[in-house]
Amino acid sequence: MAAIEFWYEFGSTYSYPAVMRIEKLAAQAGVELRWRPFLLGPIFQTLGWNDSPFNIFAAKGRYMWRDLTRICEAEGIPLKLPPAKFPQNGLKAARLALAGESARWTPSFTRAVFAANYAEQKDISEDATLVPILDALGVDAEAAFAAANTPENKDALRRQTEEAASRGLFGAPSFTIGDELFWGNDRLEAALAWAQPSSKG
Repeated sequence: MAAIEFWYEFGSTYSYPAVMRIEKLAAQAGVELRWRPFLLGPIFQTLGWNDSPFNIFAAKGRYMWRDLTRICEAEGIPLKLPPAKFPQNGLKAARLALAGESARWTPSFTRAVFAANYAEQKDISEDATLVPILDALGVDAEAAFAAANTPENKDALRRQTEEAASRGLFGAPSFTIGDELFWGNDRLEAALAWAQPSSKG
């Protein structure tokens, strides 16, 4: 089966519709999917940014929120602008998502966290948000946090972020098929098509 790696950041706005769409579309395309949470902050720092470009460039930020509203309306995805500082701190969620990979609850957890952020106006950096999500999935929250906070898992997230940077990622969501990189929610379908060998003749 063809495979695609899905790189996303919990604070990323355009990762939200991609997260909500990708699993169904990948299954329909017959493409194996690997979820790759990472952190954009360290990558932005190498570009000389200490904040999201949507905050640094006000016009870009205004456009993004209007564009995201249109996308979510078209896809039937609920959207409420986060009341907390944007972007929210997704470090805990990313560590948890990575820790859940072997038990295969990463996709469901990821969708629930993005919904909490962009549909329910909750603070995803707080345990009070993350614990009920884990509970609802039938995941032992105490064990999940313990696994997420091991030095090995923290190092794994750091290495995953470094790998993203080394592979040329500069934003989220991004999709890689081997060395081929696609960036943005609007490139999801193109990435899935590329992942199918028959599409390239």
